[in-house]
Amino acid sequence: MNPLFGRRALRTLSDPAPGGRSLWQDARARFFRNRAAVASLAVLGSVAVFAVFGGLVTPWNNEQIDWSMLGSVAEEGAPSFANGHYFGVDEVGRDLFARTVQGTRISLAVGIVGALISVAVGTLYGATAGYFGGRVDGAMMRVVDVLMAIPYMFVLILLMVVFSRSILMLFVGIGLISWLDMARIARGQTLSLKNREFVEAAVAIGVRPRRIVLRHIVPNLLGVVIVYATLLVPSMIIYESFISFLGLGVQEPATSWGALIASGAGQMQYGTLWQLLFPLFFFVVTLFSFFFLGDGLRDALDPKDR
Repeated sequence: MNPLFGRRALRTLSDPAPGGRSLWQDARARFFRNRAAVASLAVLGSVAVFAVFGGLVTPWNNEQIDWSMLGSVAEEGAPSFANGHYFGVDEVGRDLFARTVQGTRISLAVGIVGALISVAVGTLYGATAGYFGGRVDGAMMRVVDVLMAIPYMFVLILLMVVFSRSILMLFVGIGLISWLDMARIARGQTLSLKNREFVEAAVAIGVRPRRIVLRHIVPNLLGVVIVYATLLVPSMIIYESFISFLGLGVQEPATSWGALIASGAGQMQYGTLWQLLFPLFFFVVTLFSFFFLGDGLRDALDPKDR
């Protein structure tokens, strides 16, 4: 063999390829090629801006009553830029734009915080069960099986009825009943990771099991966790909206998308269609955007497509 050719081949194999990218760089490039996912990310950013800064646009707040609009007919309470009620007013003369802003804040907060609680609890629980295996795994997963046999909505409604109907209890209730699927996913991924070389090397040098789970197993679940979290947020929003629609969630004077939709649906017979359309529009657009974003992240982080 030509020595020059051999040295050139060795240099080509050992050095990074020109223009080579890491897994995360490659995933980012694939994600931005997905137009639906990028558009969904832009829409979610716009919804977030609306939630944070929307209150600066209107002179009204969510509790303030415009007494001149109290008891108005449908035409007088319709959306108008002239009187500052951009989305119109509700049945008691409160500005619907300001109430939609607050509903967006609460619904997004419940969805994001609930998803974070679910992902954190489920990932740690599933990774621990999968790593230790044996009787520990069997006992921990039997607990998951028993809890999964109980309907989510029944538990959530029971919590809201027995305890205080506060936003904090809504956060806790939604988060604590939705971590079971994440636990199963994390356990399955951990079973395939714990026999990998980097885990065996950590065991060989005497790293403690708790540190292995936190420093070696959980970080390698990050891709799956991110994808699942984006798909879990809309589920949390749906749970909250359904509970609020039933009147068991966010209580007056606070509001959420579910409460606004319930109020608007009850006023449709009086010709005030805008009370339903505006919160329903934000609700549907946000849910679809999260679903498209989750699909884009799943495709981008799939190592098979690299």
